Amino acid sequence: MTCTQRQGKTLHGLDRIREAAKRDKKTRFTALMHHITIEHLRKSYIGLNRNAVSGVDDVTWRQYGEDLEKRLANLHERIHNGTYRAKPSKRIYVPKPDGRQRPIGIAALEDKIAEMAVVTILNRIYEEEFLGFSYGFRPERSPHRALDAIYVGITKRKVNWVLEVDIRSFFDNLDHGWLLKFLGHHIADSRILRLIRKWLRAGVSEEGQWSPTTKGTPQGSVISPLLANIYLHYVFDLWVDKWRKTEAGGEIVVVRYADDFVMGFQHKEEATRFQGELEERLATFGLEINHDKTRLIEFGRFAESNRKERGESKPETFEFLGFTHICSKNPKTGYFMIRRKISGKRMRRKIKEVGKTLRKWMHEPIREQGQWLRSVVQGYFNYFAVPGNRSSLDEFRTEVNKAWFRILRKRSQKARKLTWEKFKKHVKDWIPTAKVLHPHPWQRLCVTTGGKSPVQ
Repeated sequence: MTCTQRQGKTLHGLDRIREAAKRDKKTRFTALMHHITIEHLRKSYIGLNRNAVSGVDDVTWRQYGEDLEKRLANLHERIHNGTYRAKPSKRIYVPKPDGRQRPIGIAALEDKIAEMAVVTILNRIYEEEFLGFSYGFRPERSPHRALDAIYVGITKRKVNWVLEVDIRSFFDNLDHGWLLKFLGHHIADSRILRLIRKWLRAGVSEEGQWSPTTKGTPQGSVISPLLANIYLHYVFDLWVDKWRKTEAGGEIVVVRYADDFVMGFQHKEEATRFQGELEERLATFGLEINHDKTRLIEFGRFAESNRKERGESKPETFEFLGFTHICSKNPKTGYFMIRRKISGKRMRRKIKEVGKTLRKWMHEPIREQGQWLRSVVQGYFNYFAVPGNRSSLDEFRTEVNKAWFRILRKRSQKARKLTWEKFKKHVKDWIPTAKVLHPHPWQRLCVTTGGKSPVQ
């Protein structure tokens, strides 16, 4: 018996879906619903965030688990006999960096379980379909891999211009008709499509008032990131991949993380032409560019010298996934490099959040405050501690220390006598020191791509 035969016999369930999708990119799957078993629903429940805010059902993860098997059996029956009904998403708002409010939709727990089950199935299909420059909300991918890709792309390819694109309220304007049509390219199981349609049309509940949803998919739902990736795969990814192969004369680098994407161009005229055609392409599918946040800037290894010759200021910077990207030079070799620092708006917002929480916890024991701050600072470092960003990390740590010091001195009249020297003992006990935790972008990409070209 050959290795292939042995593998074929051991393949079962979801593995067979992925193998079929891999063999034939045009496969349409007609029978997927039977993969939603009670065991599959149980795994979906276990995979949910246990501390997430409850939806309109007011049922928490732990409450649902108190009678788990009975609940899952009932959910399984309703999904398969067609009596399952999706509940509206509970709308809440979270502040955006620009001061506006971002609407978030919180699904009911049972809807999250069902959505997770469908996402797990569809991922087996679309992971064979999605292109390499799509990084957002995909298995075994992360924001740091997207950051690595844009870093390597700009430094190793012929990139002189960077186009930073923002789609205006993408999740709110995603067209249901187009989305279902795109899903139909691979999904021919009407019961799966009916489930997705129920989630899209469940509506939203805000302060007890229900309103219908005729377009968009709520940010915060389990299935929204996958639906967003499918939508942009057909609207943007396939189109831009063809454009750079047939329309462009120079090199083009593409990195997309959900609806946030950055592109590098060799020639300015091609970048300008592409931007115009992109706007027309998005309009066809009900989307539009946010011109206030979309910019074409001169950026790359020759940007500083070219601008200096023209008597212009230093190259502009661009923002991507929480980092400001800056044209710089390696202090040892003098070669071009990109310096990455924490976005100023993002840091200020986080420091403000820390200060607000500390004010609420002003009279809690120092030990509890210290434990919480340690988790916050370490979590921040875990994301932002990339090579070259040490100064920003130190700045964040210093500002957190100052905020804590001010709060401790306000606890009482006696506390006002606390000096900075005595306070430093608390800092030493609880606040982590800044150090680089991530490898150089080129090193990590070489590992994750097996030595193949990592730049798309």
